[in-house]
Amino acid sequence: MNSNLFYIFATTLVCVNAEVYGPSDYAEDYSISGQSSRRHPRDVTWDKQMGGGKVFGTLGQNDDGLFGKAGYNREIFNDDRGKLTGQAYGTRVLGPGGDSTNYGGRLDWANKNAQATIDLNRQIGGRSGMTASGSGVWDLDKNTHFSAGGMVSKEFGHKRPDVGLQAEIRHDW
Repeated sequence: MNSNLFYIFATTLVCVNAEVYGPSDYAEDYSISGQSSRRHPRDVTWDKQMGGGKVFGTLGQNDDGLFGKAGYNREIFNDDRGKLTGQAYGTRVLGPGGDSTNYGGRLDWANKNAQATIDLNRQIGGRSGMTASGSGVWDLDKNTHFSAGGMVSKEFGHKRPDVGLQAEIRHDW
């Protein structure tokens, strides 16, 4: 009788540990009216080289409803000026809280010292917006480094832009 009780206790302990220490990316939690269920995400993702760039996309479902994302990414140049890539993208969401469609374009530039990004986007039936950011680190001498960065985000219309700046000089003694 004691051995049966020991096996039941050991089996329960192993099951609890398997649940607690299971891989977190294996399944997603979905709660429906207080109940929790676990299921595998069923997103379909693809990317294909086309026209000197890459076409990419995802179709899937989450708690917000059905969604689709697609775009085209291309490297414009990669030489002594740095690396410049461009991207055009769009998303569509169908959900119980309403539908939305967004599209936009993005440019990313980087070299060994600095990087900059600009993103223009538009929501159908909504407003357009722009986000730009840049940062860099430069060596003033072998122990002194200057870093600076900033960003501006603007929703077109009557709102003022959000602006952020930072700079730092660091000297290693």
